[in-house]
Amino acid sequence: MPSVFTRIINGEIPGRFVYSDDEVVAFLTIAPINPGHTLVVTRQEIDLWTDLSPELTARLFQAAQHVARAIDRAFKPRKVAALVVGLEVPHVHVHLVPFNVEAELRFDRADHGVAPEQLDEAARRITAAFADAEQ
Repeated sequence: MPSVFTRIINGEIPGRFVYSDDEVVAFLTIAPINPGHTLVVTRQEIDLWTDLSPELTARLFQAAQHVARAIDRAFKPRKVAALVVGLEVPHVHVHLVPFNVEAELRFDRADHGVAPEQLDEAARRITAAFADAEQ
């Protein structure tokens, strides 16, 4: 059975995509720790990041770096954390979390009730930050 991420990638479940290429996509999580919390996900469904090929690992982290720069421009946090946790979905993904203090980096702080409009606005800000960087 496909993971929830595969279903999002295939368009079976809606997602707020901010980045996409042939091997990796990035979309907002529906339970953000902070506004702009984005998941960078391999298209290939692999459970453990340690099972990725060196090439796909490089592609995943290149995409994560690219998206993190846009998150930084859009939300202006002190830093953007890159976390590989993955217990909740057996599909490799990197959490990109804008934060100002380390205490914010706790998954028990995730907002499971965030309004769809807030997610739409966060996605708009990140994608706009890509456009701003290209000018």
